[in-house]
Formats: sequence, structure tokens, C-alpha cells
Amino acid sequence: MAKTGIPKEPKIYLCLLVLFVLLVVIMPRTGKFNYDYKKGSPWTYETLISEIEFPILKTAEQLQAEKDAAGSRVVPCYKFSEEALMKVLERYSNLPFATYPLLGNCTQTAILDIYNKGVITDESSASEENLSSVNPVIFIQKDKRSVKCPTSDVYTVSNAKSALLSKVKREFPDKPVDSLLTANGVYDIIVPNLIYDKETTDLVHAESVDYISPTRGYVNAGQLIVTKGEIVTAEIAQMLDSYKAEYEASLGYNGPRALLWAGNALIALALILILFLSIFYTNPAIFKELNRYVYLLFIFLLTTFTSVALDAADPSLLYMTPFSLAALFLLAFFKKRVVLPVYVLSLIPLLIFAHNGTELFVLFLVAGVITMYVFQFYNRSWRQFVTALIVFVALLLTFTGFRLINDGSAFSDYTLIAYLFIGSLLSVAGYPFIYLFEKVFGLVSNSRLLELADTNNKLLRILAQKAPGTFQHCLQVMNLADAAARSIDANVLLVRAGALYHDIGKTENPLCFIENESLGTDYHQGLTPKESASVIIRHVKDGMALASRYKLPEVVSDFILTHHGTSCTAYFYNKYKEQGGDPADAGSFCYDGRKPWTKEQTIVMICDTLEAASRTLKDNTPETFDKFVENIVSAKVNAGQLDDSDISLKDLTRIKAVLKSYLAQIYHERVEYPKNNP
Repeated sequence: MAKTGIPKEPKIYLCLLVLFVLLVVIMPRTGKFNYDYKKGSPWTYETLISEIEFPILKTAEQLQAEKDAAGSRVVPCYKFSEEALMKVLERYSNLPFATYPLLGNCTQTAILDIYNKGVITDESSASEENLSSVNPVIFIQKDKRSVKCPTSDVYTVSNAKSALLSKVKREFPDKPVDSLLTANGVYDIIVPNLIYDKETTDLVHAESVDYISPTRGYVNAGQLIVTKGEIVTAEIAQMLDSYKAEYEASLGYNGPRALLWAGNALIALALILILFLSIFYTNPAIFKELNRYVYLLFIFLLTTFTSVALDAADPSLLYMTPFSLAALFLLAFFKKRVVLPVYVLSLIPLLIFAHNGTELFVLFLVAGVITMYVFQFYNRSWRQFVTALIVFVALLLTFTGFRLINDGSAFSDYTLIAYLFIGSLLSVAGYPFIYLFEKVFGLVSNSRLLELADTNNKLLRILAQKAPGTFQHCLQVMNLADAAARSIDANVLLVRAGALYHDIGKTENPLCFIENESLGTDYHQGLTPKESASVIIRHVKDGMALASRYKLPEVVSDFILTHHGTSCTAYFYNKYKEQGGDPADAGSFCYDGRKPWTKEQTIVMICDTLEAASRTLKDNTPETFDKFVENIVSAKVNAGQLDDSDISLKDLTRIKAVLKSYLAQIYHERVEYPKNNP
């Protein structure tokens, strides 16, 4: 029967020691900024003075505003064209106007002055060059160098003509300069020598948006940041955030390194102690199954390592991490009462070491709990995406709550929201890793048990074809065991699979079992009681051989080994004694199996005997079923078949009550149908 007490197996504590060492190694080697603050609340600690010089980091809103402003400003870029200037001078030299000794030289000098500054097209001539009208400066590329130039220092074509007229008119005020320039076609040769470069403009614009400085000013060492009792304003919160980032990056822990290691060791020890007690109080049977125990510790270590490593690399990546997947990895092999405390413990490193640890802890605690509940309804094919969507909505609502109390705005950081969405999808994408863990750790997932319990499974089809009576018996045992398992929160899927396969060995010699005999035949006629017992007992050995051949998981084949335990084939043993056999030879009539050690194996053993014996009942009264079930269970207990089982007396009482009710519903009195008169 069930035994309690702290486990004494050394391997259990050796695994914990290995986990302890690994936790201490992966824990951060730097200290943490040990101040909790919130904008709008008073500073409850001592007056804080900066120990180091640090830059003030811009907030996400400030950076976005600067990027938006930079995106709305486009500084156009132009290339200086020597070729355009040479063509203008060549065309001018061919004009009759150039032959006037003084007037022609003055005009040529004015043209050179104008073109040295640069000429662009009129603002209305090309829409892409209108950029210069809203920018006080432009870039001019000349001799492989780019120079920033005020827009007012260059000429448009129209302005260049006006400037040319003004310069020549100033030298020859008494001449009709405008008429001469027009008549001789001088205005017509004025064309741009600054050519708009769209490619370079777009490149410079993109860089100006991407390379916004992330800081604005500095705080010097020794400068006051906040005084005790002062309200943490937005400006103070920005300084505190910047100080925290610089402190943890460059200063961090400045005490003795030995004390830091000791602190990490104590935290690791506390986590392991809580983990050990959580297993002990929820399902101590895990300690007896080393592979399941090691797997549970592995998931805890994996989650802790992910938390610490990603926080060190980029804290924002933690929002994208599908921590709820750890709940699914555990739920595939353990009950919810085990999964929940272990999952909560696996998130504690987030709370201790990560930036925004409280927010992340609550976010993924909500996500994990909801995943555990929803996945039982949406766990097949595309329905898993429904689970991912529900988890994302829960994450988004929780994230919004934190943003409202911290920043006063619900959607201030769309990047983190996108990360939460990606993480929700990854919880679906990462689910197939369960099958890898199943192989590596030698476990059997709930999905695998569902597959095994499908009656279209090859081995079960063989059972139905070769031993149809036994197959029906297994189905009835499965139904009985299912009801019993649910009453004490045992592993229902495992019980169903175990019940279906427990008698699979009877396919090797089906006719020697009464449920498969044809009318008028008796397989045991002519056999001695010892020979009959031998062929009956052999079905356990045959079943184990078939389980090995068809690669049944050990956790399922154990039901074959334990469903009779070490009990005796009472019918043939009594017949043997009646024929004068030696009672001391009782061992030849006992099964060479193992007594059940789990609740699930115990349930199948009891239900197997009940189903077979119930076929002999002649009376269908409640009193009959009550006495029948009590006698069967008492016989198992008195024979010592439940001595190794972890089942409790309380569980046995519940199982008996359920089985009595179930049998009464199956074998109740039926109405006699009247015969039809011809």
C-alpha cells in the first residue's frame, strides 16, 4: 500500500546536486540594480547620487518622434556638372554678343560667378527637385566631396538670369542690357549645372532616419539623481532607467566575488529545495522513475538558462520567448498538479534576474496557466493555432495592464507586442520537440498513449482477430478502469492503454482461455491441472515477448507483467489438491509476474479480476455487487498483491464505490419483451 516519507535513494540527491552546480554556473556574475520605482510614485529609498558618469538614454517615444521628424525632412543631393558649365561657355562663345569687347567680357565673368555657385532647375520644373523649397540646405557633390550648402547660395535658372542681368547692368547702366541679352540669346543658354541625385538623396535620408542618437546629454559622477520622498517624474524616471542600464553594464557588483558566488549558491539552493518539496507533496512517485524525474529537472534547467542567457544578450528577446511551451513540455508527461508548481518555479529566475522581471513573470505565468487549460480542448492539427491566439490575447491584455500603470498609454511599444505574438506562435511551432524528448528520456507522452489506445492499432487488430473474446474482455476492463482512474485522479490515458494490452499474450494460444472457446469444445480436457495452469500462466510471458516485438513502451508493457501479480490460478490449484496433489507445490500454479507498484497498475489488476468474475454473477441486486467488489478487493489485499502499490486506503474506498455503481449499471434488470402473437 502507499508509503510516505522522504525518499532515501542517493540518485535522487545526486541529480539535485548536479542541478545545483549548473544553476550556480549559469547565474549572472554581476549584481542587480536594487531599486524598484514607478513614475508618479515617491522615491522611498535614500537620496541617490550617481557613482558614475552615464548618458541619458532617450525613451522609445522620443526616439520615434525624432525618427518621424527625420523622415519628414529630406535634404536633396546634387552633383556639380563641369560638363554643363563647359557647354554653356562654348555656346556663349558662339553668340554675336561675345564679340562686344567690354560688354561681352563682363557678361562672361558674370556667368562664371553664377555657375561657380551653382544653378538648379526652377522649383516648378520637376517635382522631385521641389525638395529644395522646404529645406534650408542642400548637399553638393564636387570633386568627390560633398559639401552642405544653404539653398540661398545657389541659383535657380530664373534667379540666374536675373542675377546675370543685375551684374551686367551694374557695369553698364546706360546700356539696354536686358534687350541686348534677350536679342542675342544669352538667356537661352542658361541651364542647370547642379544635377539632382535621387539615389544619393534616398540613401542619405535613410541613414538620417536609422542613425538617430540614442542619448541626450550626460549625468556626471557625483550628480544628484533623486532625493528621498521626491516624486519620480518622467524626467527622473528617464535618468533612473539610464543609470540602471549603465550601472549593470559597467559597474554592477563591486563587492568581493566570493560573496557574489555565495549569494548565487544560496538562491540556487532555495530554488532546488522548493522544487524538491513541490514534487514530494504533489506526486512523490516521480522519485521512483528516474527518467521522468531527470526530465522534470531538465525542463526547469532549460527555462532558467533561457531566462538568464537572453536577459544577458538582449532583454527584449524575453518577450518573444515561448515560456508557456515549458508548461506543454511538462503537461505531456505529468499531471497538472505537478506541472503548475514546477512551471511557476521555472519562472522565478525571470523575477530575480531579468530586467522588468515582475512584468515578465506575471505575463508568462498567465500565459502558462491559460495554455495548460486551453490546450486540452485545442491540441490537434490547426486547432493548436487557436491555443496560440488565445494565449496571445491573454499576453496582450496583461501587457496592456502593465503599460497603463507604468506609462499611462496602452500601446506605446509595438515592437514588444510583435514579440509577444511571435512567441505565441512559437509555442505551437515548438510543440513537436515533445517527441524528441520522448525518445531521449525514454518517456511516453499523452499523444503516444492516445495512439496506442486506438483500436485500429496493429497489435489490437491482431487481438480482435485471433482472440475476439479476450478483446471484448479488454474493452470492458478498459471502461471499468477508466471510471476508477477518474475517481482518484490517476493517469486515465495510461490506464486505458494498459487495460487494452494487458492480455495481449493470449493471442499466442487463444483457445485455452474460456472467453475464446467455441461451443462444445474444452481445450483443457485431457490436461492435468498443472499442465493447464502452465499454459494459462504462459500468457504473461507471451505478452511481454509481443510487447518487445511490437516495441510497446515499457510503461505499457508493465501492465502485462503486473495484471496478475504473483497470484495463484486458484481453479486449477484447487483441482490439483482435490486430485491428491501436494499443497507444497503451489509455486507451479502462481504467475511469475510482479506485484503492481503504481495506482494505474493496481486499478487494472482489480478491474481485470472483477470483469472476469462478474460473468458468473446470478443476482443483480446492489447488495450482491457491494459484497462482490468488497470480496475481490479484500482478496487482493489479503494475498499481499497490493503491498508494493502506492495506492492509499482512501483511493481504494473511492475505487470500490465507483466500481459497484458501474457494475450495477451494466448488469441491471431488463424489461422482458412480450412475444408477438401470430
